[in-house]
Amino acid sequence: MAQRQSKDQRSYRTSVVIVGTGFSGLGMAIKLKQAGIEDFIVLEKAADLGGTWRDNTYPGCACDVPSLMYSFSFEQNPNWSRMFARQGEISDYLQHCADKYRVRDHIHYGVEFSGAEYDEATQTWRVSTADGSEYVGKALVSGVGALHIPSYPELPGVQDFEGEVFHSAEWNHDFDLAGKRVAVIGTGASAIQFVPQIAKKVAKLHLFQRTPPWIQPKPDRPVPEALQRLFRRVPLVQRAARAALYWTLEARYFAVFNKHLGKLSEHLSKRYIRKAVKDPEVRAAVTPDYSMGCKRILLSSDYYPALNRSNVDLVTSGVAEVRKNSVVTGDGQEHPVDAIIYGTGFHVTDAFDHLTIVGRDGRKLQDAWRNGMEAYLGVAVSGFPNLFFLLGPNTGLGHNSVVFMIESQLNYVLGALRGICRGKVAQLDVRQSVQDDFNSEIQSELGDAVWSAGGCRSWYLDENGVNRTIWPGFTWKYWLRTRKVDPADFEITAARGR
Repeated sequence: MAQRQSKDQRSYRTSVVIVGTGFSGLGMAIKLKQAGIEDFIVLEKAADLGGTWRDNTYPGCACDVPSLMYSFSFEQNPNWSRMFARQGEISDYLQHCADKYRVRDHIHYGVEFSGAEYDEATQTWRVSTADGSEYVGKALVSGVGALHIPSYPELPGVQDFEGEVFHSAEWNHDFDLAGKRVAVIGTGASAIQFVPQIAKKVAKLHLFQRTPPWIQPKPDRPVPEALQRLFRRVPLVQRAARAALYWTLEARYFAVFNKHLGKLSEHLSKRYIRKAVKDPEVRAAVTPDYSMGCKRILLSSDYYPALNRSNVDLVTSGVAEVRKNSVVTGDGQEHPVDAIIYGTGFHVTDAFDHLTIVGRDGRKLQDAWRNGMEAYLGVAVSGFPNLFFLLGPNTGLGHNSVVFMIESQLNYVLGALRGICRGKVAQLDVRQSVQDDFNSEIQSELGDAVWSAGGCRSWYLDENGVNRTIWPGFTWKYWLRTRKVDPADFEITAARGR
């Protein structure tokens, strides 16, 4: 187990420092335990584990990936109550995993990661935290993820607003929305889940839309108890169902990456709009004018019907300013409100900008990513030895379960950590040429997808309009590339005495 060096110094030494306890960080801890490696510490800024499924507790919060695929392959859950699990069940699943694989003792709660510096003399990472503690490890694994830093729009005058203001990821459950006049800013993945829920309670809901999302019906329904019992008694049946679902989701790749087949999906979604939205003006306002797949495709069967309610007002003229008790739009209309709720998503392509991570020769990660974040296989960055990212650049998905990608990365990183933890390898640093070739290939493939079309604006893209978020292909291809570490891809330094 990791050892605390001194009570006064508040310094800890270990083989591996893992940051975060969502699917990525928790999964890495489990994989180390399964490999017989006990010398690691997991840093968690909150008082409990769970990552985004701990933080996001807004009404209606649920996954838009079917439950059977939104879990580890080595720990499948036969007890999902719905086809698309809700936040509470996913949070409980992660708690179950932490207990079953005995990783809780490795977690340091209330410790916020603030940066890290590679010490070339000792070939270790010195990790700094917000409370002044220091963690020294041979390797550093970032399981931070992209969807954890809420993005707030800059609205003139919002600091003078006298009502309640909060982000969907920081939901204020103490504030009673019943009978209130509420402004919702944004119509992304979170908003389309909580808007139908709060529309039933509020007196008036002003929904401010900048860009309408593509939405498809969500085929959600309860999982029959008989099927749950079958999964428990015959796990092979659940594995077969999961495999069938995996390949069904893989087929969605064509809707995202093939411009011609994507037109068929657009046609079906437009037909859904015509069927679900009564008002012709609202119908026109919620119909996207960009190619499907440019932005995240959303699933909901109750969002459009919520727009038919008499107390819901869809506003598309943009927010000009916020006053003490109202929101004023670009056309001069003033909308009196008691609360403002942001459904404006998260920082993604700039998620690491607030951290100071320094690699070899004093090179900062921000400098390495000056022209856009990139990594080999989304995992390793040249010049930053023994630093591994989980769900790093270009490993997000628009068609399948991101947990599948995480698990592929866990196995790959574990292959690199074995030699480090067992004292055979001092450092692995991916070759710059290998990283460059990989990212040239990635961007070439992305150039043929929907994001290359003019007018595409999305959180998938960085400030230069380059997609730094999505994996441009089938997930089974990524799995093949991450099955084992190729030593030729790295500059490897053997441990002293080896």
